[in-house]
Amino acid sequence: MNPIPTILTEMPNEVKDIIIKVREALENEFPVRAVEGNLVIGSWNIRALGSFTDKWAAEEGDSPIRDVTSLVVIAEILKRYDVVAIQEIKGDLKAFRHILKYLGDDWMFILTDTTLGDAGNDERLGFLFDARKIQLSGLAGEVVIPIGEGYDEMTKQFARTPYAVSFKSGKATFILLTLHVIYGVNASNRLPELKAIAKWVKNWSSRISNWGHHLLVLGDFNIDKVGDPLYEAFTGEGLTVPDDLAMIDATLFNNEKHYDQIAWYEQGWENAEQPLKYVKGGKFFFDHYVFEELNKTRLSWKISDHYPLWVELEVV
Repeated sequence: MNPIPTILTEMPNEVKDIIIKVREALENEFPVRAVEGNLVIGSWNIRALGSFTDKWAAEEGDSPIRDVTSLVVIAEILKRYDVVAIQEIKGDLKAFRHILKYLGDDWMFILTDTTLGDAGNDERLGFLFDARKIQLSGLAGEVVIPIGEGYDEMTKQFARTPYAVSFKSGKATFILLTLHVIYGVNASNRLPELKAIAKWVKNWSSRISNWGHHLLVLGDFNIDKVGDPLYEAFTGEGLTVPDDLAMIDATLFNNEKHYDQIAWYEQGWENAEQPLKYVKGGKFFFDHYVFEELNKTRLSWKISDHYPLWVELEVV
């Protein structure tokens, strides 16, 4: 009987070939992480990141179809970031913990607990970061809306509570706020959460800019497309979305949906203790390089149905 493989087991040659191809693609499509001078920040909704099948290649009938090879591919993408927000980490942390083993002791994380109830979908929000460059700077908390105090669009709290954590790299201090907006029966179900988070972030951003800090909002906002009522609700309070991110398809189903976004309020950035400057942004189209023989649905359960999103910021 063959021993059960782990993510640290010597890879079969066919897996090595996959990883070489992925690494070459990442070298071409991701910004280079410098020891200092830039920050590579991102967001990725990794579909139902929970358990996995303890095989290099899941076979017909195996459940889940996410396997050890899938985890290595995911880990190779994640290590291109300095810090990344992850949505859809499930209550079962088996896959997440194995990814951490592959990344090594230099990588750290901070997670929420799972959100209970059907709308919460047993999901966590979290951040993964390279501790050689990124440190926690003290703040971590969930966003609770003061219903009835200027937030009339909200009649109840978020289905999945947004999560904010502050980080520091050198002299640059920044807060990342991640969320996964409820999908609902139709688009109108998402409007209250989008309007509330935009308003709440605007108020918070004006306060923290006095401390010389930056604030970025990133995650899965379930925005259908630029210019629709959801997008207008998200940006209506002044949030800036980079042009090179706004129009890129968010999912591998090529359905012209712009669910995932990274945004911020530019006011105050130039006056921060350590100014940051936007360089560029993009998404990594992993389906061009791995498991090309699979249909999109099976690939979405192996890797994800969302593309990883990134921005590069210059420390000026």
